[in-house]
Amino acid sequence: MLVPRVKIIQVLAVDPVMTADGSNPLISVQPNALKFVFELEKPSFCDLKVVNNTEHYVAFKVKTTSPKKYFVRPNTGVVQPWDSSVIRVTLQAPREYPPDMQCKDKFLLQSTIVRPNTDVDDLPADTFNKESTKEIQECKLKVFYVTPSSRGNSEDEGFKSYSDQAPDSNSAVQQLKDERDAAVRQTLQLQQELDFLKRRRHRRNDTGFSLKFALIVGLIGIMVGLLLNFSFSSSLSSPAAVPTVETTTSPVEPSTTEGIETPL
Repeated sequence: MLVPRVKIIQVLAVDPVMTADGSNPLISVQPNALKFVFELEKPSFCDLKVVNNTEHYVAFKVKTTSPKKYFVRPNTGVVQPWDSSVIRVTLQAPREYPPDMQCKDKFLLQSTIVRPNTDVDDLPADTFNKESTKEIQECKLKVFYVTPSSRGNSEDEGFKSYSDQAPDSNSAVQQLKDERDAAVRQTLQLQQELDFLKRRRHRRNDTGFSLKFALIVGLIGIMVGLLLNFSFSSSLSSPAAVPTVETTTSPVEPSTTEGIETPL
């Protein structure tokens, strides 16, 4: 019993002309990587253009390593011969910055030939099953995050020629200049506020010194007043010294006339 074998061919997303085994790729993808403008609490999207390089109907399916972070519309489709289709990949609003703004997410775009006039709703469930006998090509895409100030083109897609990017580059330069001027104005405002706070603090220190000095002088005055009052009240409460005059009475000797002869 023969076991059916599936042939898987990996295709680099750089518009290859030949695949690893020498055959032409069924589809090509533009751009060759997914770039999202990363802003907190804001969604971002990137459009992929899938081009059918064959005369066959080609079905494709998009897979990712982080299905909860991205919306892919359509994630499955059928491209007519020599036609193209646009896939929009939306990054949901992030809540925090990744370390060093590096993203490890990857996308895988599978493609295979289907019967003519096949619609996407008519695709069998095992169309991209690796256990089938069909040839399935795989195209891997990396994901990059860019900041709003560093982007050089618009959000709705971004990989244009140099002539198309010139107006966007000028606007990006003007935006950087505006951000620089805003930063300078903010720095000057902060410097003015700092000077105001320093002056206010200096005035508070001076007021505190004068109040302390006034309190000390007041306390000294109160203490001096209390001392004077205490000494004055003490002098009033002590009895006044009355000078005493000592009188001595000498005894009066009686005059005796006896024995004295009065001359005649």
